[in-house]
Amino acid sequence: MKVERKTSNLFLLYSIFYLLLFSTTFSKASNNNALLDSANSYYSSAYYEKAINAYDSIIKSGYQSSEIYFNLGNAYFKSNKITSAILNYEKAKLLAPEDEDIQFNLDLANKYITDKIEILPEFFLTQWLNKIISIFSSDTWAYISLISFITVLILVLLFLFSRIMFLKKLTFGLAILFLILSIKSYVFASIQKSDITDCNSALILTPTVNIKSSPDEKGTDIFVLHEGTKLSIEDSLSNWYNIKLKNGNEGWLHKDDIVRIAL
Repeated sequence: MKVERKTSNLFLLYSIFYLLLFSTTFSKASNNNALLDSANSYYSSAYYEKAINAYDSIIKSGYQSSEIYFNLGNAYFKSNKITSAILNYEKAKLLAPEDEDIQFNLDLANKYITDKIEILPEFFLTQWLNKIISIFSSDTWAYISLISFITVLILVLLFLFSRIMFLKKLTFGLAILFLILSIKSYVFASIQKSDITDCNSALILTPTVNIKSSPDEKGTDIFVLHEGTKLSIEDSLSNWYNIKLKNGNEGWLHKDDIVRIAL
């Protein structure tokens, strides 16, 4: 009798826990949907500042998507805040690298910044590999890797229990192919995840920045960058970043002069 009562109490506790978890998640999702509707309504009515605040609230709640960052970028663009627009388009691109609308709006916003940086030609194999990796998001690559690995296990079982030589050869060959696909997909997922979480890209945040030859205020000014210009962070020292442009130019600037493109 006591055992039944304990089991019943334990079941009741689990039920309450999952009910609370579900209700909290459902409430959070409902709140985000309401905020999203409000944000979209504000944007459609040209209340861009209110739309920005609403989209920001959704992101701060922990929900992120390429659509949210894209819409936020559009609201900033309409408010003539070009750097913030570029920042959010870049974040949207991290989540949806092959989205043509995001790329179009990003290219459009970049036409409004002062610096026009020539991009050094990329090695064709690197360019080809990056294009393949960007076909899917990190989550999709992870799913492909998992499904491929499960397929490998099934094929191995068929290989072990089959008595037909043709079927054994076929399953063995397919298992090798799916194993390679699983490994490659996992590597691609890891690369994309690293690009999102450990992004070394950044944007100039202040109107004008003198790039120094060394991490020191007394360092020689070697060139000037303006707000909205994209760069990569190569190294850091104290309150300074060693940065590199797409044309190969390098130098040092203060950490407060840039904002990282990271989720």
